[in-house]
Amino acid sequence: MLDIVLVEPEIPHNTGAIARTCAVTGARLHLVKPLGFDISDKAVKRCGLDYWHLVDLSVYENLDEYFAKRGDSGLYLATTKAPRAYHEADFPARRRRGCPHGCVRSIASAVSASP
Repeated sequence: MLDIVLVEPEIPHNTGAIARTCAVTGARLHLVKPLGFDISDKAVKRCGLDYWHLVDLSVYENLDEYFAKRGDSGLYLATTKAPRAYHEADFPARRRRGCPHGCVRSIASAVSASP
């Protein structure tokens, strides 16, 4: 089972798209606060997220709580702030929590960062 963890997500539309993908694929979605938007029942219904009840969702107060409950083994980390693009990473060797070399940029940021 795939787990997707969003740490301090700020863009509701991106999170909604990821949640929709989780609903369709059965992946679990983990959100680490602070969130840049409201995920209350009222807010979700107002946004028309009629699939939200299909998402296996967990919310954590901070990253420490996430690691305390879920551990840190088998992670693949993707960020816009990593030193290398995802296609340059050796994923199995790059799973160390808290290590900047254990992170990779997403393709969108890798493309936009290209000269």
